[in-house]
This record gives sequence, structure tokens and C-alpha cells, in this order.
Amino acid sequence: MFPISTGRPATLATRGMVASPHSLASAAGVDALRAGGTAVDAAIAAGAALCVFYPHMTSVGGDAFWLIYDAAARRVRYLNGGGCAAKKAGIDWFRSRGMKEVPLRGFLPATLTVPGAVASWCAAHEEHGRLPLARDLAAAIGYAREGFPVTGRLARAIELHAADGSLNASALAVFAPEGTAPRAGGKLVNRGLALVLQRIAEGGREGFYAGETARALATFSRAGGGFFDEADLLAQHASWGEPVSGTYRGVEILETPPPTQGFTVLEMLNLIEPYEIGGMDPLGAELAHLLVQAKQIAYHDRDRLLADPEFRPVPVEKLISKAYAAVRRQLMRPDRALPWDLVPSHGTLSGDTVFVCAVDAEGNVAALIQSLYFTFGSGVVAGDTGIVLQNRSAYFSLDPQHPNRLEAGKCPMHTLIASIALKDGRPWQVLGCMGADGQPQIHLQSYVGLVDFGFDIQQALEAPRWLSGRFNIGDPRDLLNVEGRFPEATTKELERRGHAVNRWPDWCELAGHAQGITIDPVSGVRIGGADPRSDGAAIGY
Repeated sequence: MFPISTGRPATLATRGMVASPHSLASAAGVDALRAGGTAVDAAIAAGAALCVFYPHMTSVGGDAFWLIYDAAARRVRYLNGGGCAAKKAGIDWFRSRGMKEVPLRGFLPATLTVPGAVASWCAAHEEHGRLPLARDLAAAIGYAREGFPVTGRLARAIELHAADGSLNASALAVFAPEGTAPRAGGKLVNRGLALVLQRIAEGGREGFYAGETARALATFSRAGGGFFDEADLLAQHASWGEPVSGTYRGVEILETPPPTQGFTVLEMLNLIEPYEIGGMDPLGAELAHLLVQAKQIAYHDRDRLLADPEFRPVPVEKLISKAYAAVRRQLMRPDRALPWDLVPSHGTLSGDTVFVCAVDAEGNVAALIQSLYFTFGSGVVAGDTGIVLQNRSAYFSLDPQHPNRLEAGKCPMHTLIASIALKDGRPWQVLGCMGADGQPQIHLQSYVGLVDFGFDIQQALEAPRWLSGRFNIGDPRDLLNVEGRFPEATTKELERRGHAVNRWPDWCELAGHAQGITIDPVSGVRIGGADPRSDGAAIGY
């Protein structure tokens, strides 16, 4: 009898594949592939559908970043869809009102930065799309207008955040239209969002950043005492660049560059590369202890140095160099947890994001990561537009000396990252996940599983996870959250070494929703994995 080693098998296909955290979004992407679309068409179709199905995690009111492999050019490019701070934004505005931090919810973070995701969709489509943009958005428009099924995860998120006062009246009108949260298996409609998506389908970038949608957003901002206006929206553009790149045991791994935290994945891999990880127990304390220390060191560098590179240079080449890792590795201790007062850090693991990956029949690859930051972002839906506005601007610092300080036109530090790995110059793996500060840690653990232990993508995504850091303000910064499927002996040994272990259930959604596709180097078969912690699926044809 064939042995079962994971909860579900990897998905296999010969032509195209899409993986995302919602099965209907993956299906919308595959439908675009079958219609002759590219990987980018598929990613836009799935990403837009997720704005409808997963409004607690993503929206046209959020930001997005891409890595795109062009099979003809044999090149990976990076696309920055981070939203910029409004021209009226500034530290003095907050400090004059006695604020030491940008608020996490409400009108201020909702309108402090402009949504950047739609600009990135349109830029990606212009360069790499083959289908009309309207065709890519058709599934999302239909589901928003006619109704979409509510998953248990969405129903629970609406219930929790309606009860705690996080959602404004317009959000409640969309997501709890009868005055109560919908049940799992029920339906919701978002006709305002359907109209917004239809305008994008007809007008592209200008259909969102100009015209009726832009006027509605700006009017809403002014009425609530917000920041962005029509000029800020019109000025928002996505920009092309180069990914950051490193090697791990001969595999070339590419990540999104600043203002995202992608360099931390490469720094962590450099720190652990000299160790014989393949000989360790994948669920043992020795490996977890090693990886947690690498995380602490890389995040210390992140918190000191990461910012919008258009405003403050980030020494990425130094941070991802093998020589720098050799110096920083001296901080790592085999016997005891690395004290946080030696390598300080800050931030939170609490965040909600979606990752979509797609591979088409020609071998083009798209990795799209888009988010609102917190669950339901700012908690603000912009009037009758149906658009959930993000609170990514809460990541800005109000310290005038910090490189990530708030400035007009600046993009805040981003936790969003996407990854593509190459073997012999050709795509081997595309990988990404939700999880705010947890994202690089999930990339790290997934690549260790894939490279060091030879897991397939589904095994790598289903493996028990740990995440180091705090999920709530007030949690200790050295908290080590561990899924319950780790052996008791592992958690006890981690505690003995000085880690503050917090035991999660066997399967914990807080450990992130990860998705990935492997391309077999010999056969070219696409091998897809979808995280069972989400509602997702890898679907191919």
C-alpha cells in the first residue's frame, strides 16, 4: 500500500498551475490559463478574486509586490506595488496631537498611504498579460456582484472584528448586512466592489486612480479627516526593479528587495549554511534552536536598517553577503537561546496577507503577494465603494531619526515578500505566504525542508512550524510559538535552552498560509502545494 506521509498529496500537472489560499481563486487563475492567458493573467485573476473571497486579508485598497520570471528572456524581475504616503503626511502632524505612533485602525492609517495593488496589476498586465484585463477580472466581478460563498475562516473573522469594534459602519453594511456575521456556507455580495473592479476592467489604472473611484475615495477621505486626495491617487504608480539574490547549497534564491524584508531570508540562509542540517532531526530542538537564532540576528538588521530605498539607502549587498554572515554567526550559541537584549528587535507577527503563484504552459512564473496588514486592514470600508482600506502606514516610525520615519511620498517598510528559486538558471520553486513578521521564517523553514530534507512542496508546507516573535502587543519579544505536532521532547529541550515556548494547537492558522509550486527540472511537471491552514488549493491542468 502506498505510504501516506502528509495530510494531502501534492498536485501534479503538465501545463499550468495556480496555488492560492482560496480554492475558487485558484480556479479563477487556472481558468485564465486555459483561456490562453499567461502566468501574470492567472495571478491577476486569482489575486482579484481573493479581494472578493478573502476581504479580511486582501483588497484593492491594499498593496502588492511581484516577482515575475519571463521564460523567453530567462530573467526574473521585481515589481513594487507599495502605496506611497500622501503629500499631507508628516511626523509633525501626529506629534502635534500627542501621538507617538501611527494608529493601527481607523481613518488615519486608512488614508495615510495610497493603495498600490491595482497599479501593480496594471503594470504587470501591460508587460506580461495576454488576455484583456477585463477577462482577468471577470470571475472577481461576477462573484462580487452575484454573491460569493463564506468560508468558516471569513465568518469567524467577521464575527470577531464586528464584536470588537474594529469595523466601521460601511464595513459592517457589507460584511454583516443583517446585523450579524454570516454563517459559514452562507453568501455575501459586494456590489460596490463589483463596480470598482468593472471600472478597472474598462479603464485599467485610470479606472481606479482617476475618475469615479478616485473621486469617491478622495471624498471619503476628506469627510473623515483623512490624508490622501485625488492628486495623491493619480500620482501612484508601480515600479520595476531587480530582486535580491543569494545562494543556498547551490540553489539560487530570489526575494523581493527593500522596502520589503526579503533580504532577511537570504541572510538567515547564509547564517545556517555551514551547518550539517540534513543530518539533524527536522522536528528536533537542535534545528529549531539554530534557525531561531538566525532569525533574531537577521531581524535585528532589518529593524535597524530597512526603509524605502528611494529615501534611505539600505546596505543590502553587505547584509546578504557570505562574509557578513560569517561575522554575525559568531553571536549564535549552540547551548542557550540568544538573549533579546543582545540582539534587540520589535514588531508583531499579527498580519493578514495572501500569496498567489502561477506557472503557465510556456514556463513563465508569477509570484504575487498582496495584503491589508491587519485583519480587515484599517477596519475601514470607503463608503459605498466596498473597498477595504489597508493600515500598512502603521508600520511607519514617528521617530525623526529612524530610516523608516514617515515622510510624504514614501513607502513604509513592508513585511510582504515573494520568492522564486532557480536551479541552473531555470525556475525550480515559487513560494510565498501570509504572516507579517512570520513570512521570512516560513520561507526559511520551507526552503530547509525542500533543500536539506528533500521534502516535496506539500510536505514542506504541512510540516509543523514555529514562529519566533510576538502576536500581540504585550507579548514578550522572545516568545517562541510552536505548533503542537512538535514532539514534547523538542519543546522541553527548547525550554531548557532558555526559549520562552508558547504551545499552539497541532494546526494553527497563525502559523501562516503558504503556497508553492515546484517545477521538476527533468520532466517539467508542475508540482503544487497548498497550506491546509488556509482554504486554498493548488490546481493545474
